[in-house]
Amino acid sequence: MWQEIYNKAKKHQFLFEELVKRDFKKKYKRTSLGMLWSILSPLLMLLVMSIVFTNFFGRNMEHFTTYLFSGWAVFNYFTEATNGGMTSLIANSDIFTKVNVPKYLFLLSKNISAVINFAIVLIVYFIFAAIDQVDFTWKILFLVYPIGCLIVFNIGMGLILSALFVLFRDIQYLYSIFTQVVMYLSAIFYPATAFGKLLPLFYFNPIYVYITYFRWIVIEGIIPSIQFHLLCGFYAILVAVIGAAIYKKYNYRFLYYV
Repeated sequence: MWQEIYNKAKKHQFLFEELVKRDFKKKYKRTSLGMLWSILSPLLMLLVMSIVFTNFFGRNMEHFTTYLFSGWAVFNYFTEATNGGMTSLIANSDIFTKVNVPKYLFLLSKNISAVINFAIVLIVYFIFAAIDQVDFTWKILFLVYPIGCLIVFNIGMGLILSALFVLFRDIQYLYSIFTQVVMYLSAIFYPATAFGKLLPLFYFNPIYVYITYFRWIVIEGIIPSIQFHLLCGFYAILVAVIGAAIYKKYNYRFLYYV
């Protein structure tokens, strides 16, 4: 199935590239600062979170700003990619109801646009980590793995959400509540270790797992265990497989609901 998706994406490469350009430009359309918001937005959010949470949780934690930024950057990428993926079919229904093109191209273009924004945020993130006097090592190359897993995970979530959103429009409100819950359960601005014996429960949250991977590599310079790598991969593959199954099941019904 994935080979088939790749072949069709390659066949419609021009359309796909134009969709990515459109989605990326659309985000900053009619704004005065344009792409600069990709840099200013994480900086301003980091500033607010640092002011609010440093006094509560960061007094005794080394590199708390980088700790905070790690969680926010991963969570923000997750929400941007999945929210964009959820509305990708409805937002482009005027196109695929008139032209026979693979519908998942719209979802993938949203994800690529989110990946580009995430890459810009990561540049700001590493600059901040350097200012925060974090020691970078060659182990930072291992970040490719959680980023790859996160991309697959977000595409899987996008497949699930886009299919459900076509059938049940209420899903956007439920998902908004869901992401808020995920944010509070991902230990973005507090140390999960404060929960003692309840700490293992955090590993049932994939976003917390990916955030933790970032923090271990960047802040502590520790390469996670093989089991932790398998857990990251397991969440990504599981959600991607479920998303592909749901998307394939309802693919032919989308035209009747848009």
